[in-house]
Amino acid sequence: MKAFCGIDWASDHHDVALVDGDGKLLGRARIGDDAAGLQQLLDLLAEHGDNPGDQIPVAIETSRGLLVACLRSTGRPVYAVNPMAAARYRERHTVSRKKSDHLDAMVLANILRTDADAHRQLPADSELAQAVAVLARAQQDAVWDRTRAGNKLRSHLREYFPGYLAAVQPITGGLNVPLARTLLAAAPTPRQAARLSRIQLKAVLKRAGRQRGIEAEVERLHAMLRVPQMRQLPLVETAMGRQALALLGKFEAACAAADSLAEASVELFEQHPDAAVITSFPGLGALSGARVLAEIGDERSRFADAKALKAYAGSAPVTRASGKSHTVMVRRVKNQRLAAVGYVWAFASLTASPGARAHYDRRRKTGDRHTSAQRNLYNRLLGCLHHCLANGTPYSETTAFPTAPKLELSRCF
Repeated sequence: MKAFCGIDWASDHHDVALVDGDGKLLGRARIGDDAAGLQQLLDLLAEHGDNPGDQIPVAIETSRGLLVACLRSTGRPVYAVNPMAAARYRERHTVSRKKSDHLDAMVLANILRTDADAHRQLPADSELAQAVAVLARAQQDAVWDRTRAGNKLRSHLREYFPGYLAAVQPITGGLNVPLARTLLAAAPTPRQAARLSRIQLKAVLKRAGRQRGIEAEVERLHAMLRVPQMRQLPLVETAMGRQALALLGKFEAACAAADSLAEASVELFEQHPDAAVITSFPGLGALSGARVLAEIGDERSRFADAKALKAYAGSAPVTRASGKSHTVMVRRVKNQRLAAVGYVWAFASLTASPGARAHYDRRRKTGDRHTSAQRNLYNRLLGCLHHCLANGTPYSETTAFPTAPKLELSRCF
């Protein structure tokens, strides 16, 4: 008798339901979110035929957490069902729209009983790949936090200290550069900045790590910080300077976190066997390659073909056809992290690969906008990546973007 398990998870407890092949309830329990609760779940599964050779599959509405990690470590099939999909399934069991934790667990168990093939099983990625995913995603979050913190600081500086923004604008990297942050910490108000001497500015540059062109930069900053500008009232200006230092502290922390996590991600990614294949692609470095590996994993059976990978990444379009209506649209439901790194990857490949540049230009000439042409290029590169990872071969420019001989082209015309 085949059994199916559904778990409705919460922060401190989980409701479990087991059903048989006919949908009959075999057992139910409420377990705690601790080691004792996990053992209680494993005992319940064992009572209904769970064994290492024939493990009972589990459906749950999340792919993260200690419970999911422990269940995956046992090697059993674990399905992360989208909560929106589970809500639609619930309507098949009740039309009164009633809801309970036990009912949700029953719904999840019945999803596996009826439509397991329609849902994605959590991949059995290696421990190294899972560790890379943790660091790469954390680094991407830190970069987004850094961007938000930088935008808040920049917006605040516009309200009382536009001269500072004009002074650091020529510096490559803007506020992200240590020099810009060190200068603001030394003089957070226009009055303090105008009083900085050349000796003090030179000390600021050295403290920020500047080694070349110090004298020229000191003269430029000395002149820029003394350019007349609109000013707030003295007390208001001082108060806004204190606020700027508080925002700068958050920005410094976000920058430090992003840099530290980037270093850790690259170090771990370079230990993975797929690193050489991934970084052989034009436009993919160690950090962006770590983000790609974090989202696609290293289980080869996860994507049946290149089309499945392209749909997961959101580069493949969606066709909606009904009656006389036929529309090809951009895919909105996708892995947002993989789509984000794909945009950077495709953009960087334009200068690193002649074939990628020719493909992009060809799409632009046919009427595609920049975003559409870039997405199409990303779609092409993903197909090449799937092939190279499946065969363990590095990227080849002539294979990815072959050029037909002139003789063959003349025959076509």
